[in-house]
Amino acid sequence: MSLKRNSLEYAAKIDAEDFSFDLTLAPTQAVLLNGDAGVSRKGPATAAASYYYSLPHLRVGGSVKREGRADQVNGEAWFDHEWSSEYLDAEAVGWDWIGLNLDDGAALMAFRIRGAQGGQHWAGGTFRAGDGTVQILQPSDIEFQPGRRWTSPRTGIAYPVQWRVRAGGRQFELEPLLDDQENDARLSTGTIYWEGAVRALEGGRAVGRGYLELTGYGERLRLR
Repeated sequence: MSLKRNSLEYAAKIDAEDFSFDLTLAPTQAVLLNGDAGVSRKGPATAAASYYYSLPHLRVGGSVKREGRADQVNGEAWFDHEWSSEYLDAEAVGWDWIGLNLDDGAALMAFRIRGAQGGQHWAGGTFRAGDGTVQILQPSDIEFQPGRRWTSPRTGIAYPVQWRVRAGGRQFELEPLLDDQENDARLSTGTIYWEGAVRALEGGRAVGRGYLELTGYGERLRLR
């Protein structure tokens, strides 16, 4: 896979065994800095943090090829760039994370770090309204409530694939577009996790789409 950027857009290309795609991703909004001017805390200790920014509502166009057929596609995407020298502290086992492109132009990034007992060890997020107003969300502003679980037939890991998420004064229900979105990355990062497309609802009404990432459910997450 290759991802290249010029001053205005990204180009993403991949050639896999069963499919390939060639996409162009163009920003439609300003960079969204997460945390304190781009420094996102991941635990009570100040060293547990990352540099982190997002590009919500990327405009996407290009082609996808599969089974000898090429289709032109278009839509929206979310791009994250996050890096750090220390990420999870000793009390953490994994995280639950969402990035949502909302239909009114708003964007939400929210996460919780889970402790050994499964509860919320730390949390945070960023909400940018459609008018550009940004709210940095503190741990007390975030609540993740798991719902229905799906069990992988390959690994036997049970993931909560439906959620209710409170972020500030908003509450969203998340539903997966399909249950089986498990990723086996043991040959690269050394992890098995669930990450995939979800539909966001508010008060039973569809309000956007995004991504949900679930780590540390089979065993404690250990990053290489």
